[in-house]
Amino acid sequence: MQAMNDGETAAIELRLAQLRERVAAACARAGRDPEEVRLVAVTKTFGPDTVAAAQRAGLSCFGENRVQEAAAKIAACGRAEWHLVGHLQRNKAGAALALFETIHSVDSIRLLESLAAGAAESGARPRLLLEVNVAGEASKFGFAPEAVPAALEAAVRLGAPPVEGLMTVPPFAPDPEAARPHFRRLRELRDGCRDRTGFALPELSMGMSGDFEVAVEEGATMIRIGTFLFGRRIPWAQRRPADDPSGEAF
Repeated sequence: MQAMNDGETAAIELRLAQLRERVAAACARAGRDPEEVRLVAVTKTFGPDTVAAAQRAGLSCFGENRVQEAAAKIAACGRAEWHLVGHLQRNKAGAALALFETIHSVDSIRLLESLAAGAAESGARPRLLLEVNVAGEASKFGFAPEAVPAALEAAVRLGAPPVEGLMTVPPFAPDPEAARPHFRRLRELRDGCRDRTGFALPELSMGMSGDFEVAVEEGATMIRIGTFLFGRRIPWAQRRPADDPSGEAF
């Protein structure tokens, strides 16, 4: 068992080194400092053993899609920084406030209301990011770009935890360059909102395993990386020793 755990840690260390090299190269192309880009290691569907291996590899910031799944891992994995990167239902807002340091997926005024009410009751004030449906896809959650200034004003009016940036998920495309206009539009939207509302909005959460370099070139401050680091997603209850993250399914 220890050999398997050591092998998983080594595989993650290798991929992490490759990821950091590629982020540094993307920053060089854009004239940015790599220290400006934060890695959120997305561990959805992977179990506590994988989180522990990632911690041994030097990772400390993890992203989860579901509140219930995250709660079990947080209880098992000890100290780390946890981000919610998936859709948040209003009835789980209170639980999310207690579990996460940053919530990337605030996608409606009604959710802001629930988060504000929960924060007033519990005192928990994680950082919030507004999810923006830049491409206007019917299948995705998020604010329309033109609704973001009003959402920022609503967050203040409601007394919600601080909104510190924007997040987006572009339409899937095999070519990473297809995501560039969407990342650029999010950055331009953030810059316009700064001028219009006075919010600092330092964070841009954009870019995943298939397109993170383009996202970094367009100004991402947080990239959400799962498959590149951990391999093909298999629910942890179904994982077997043969399911090695050092395989080719990245």
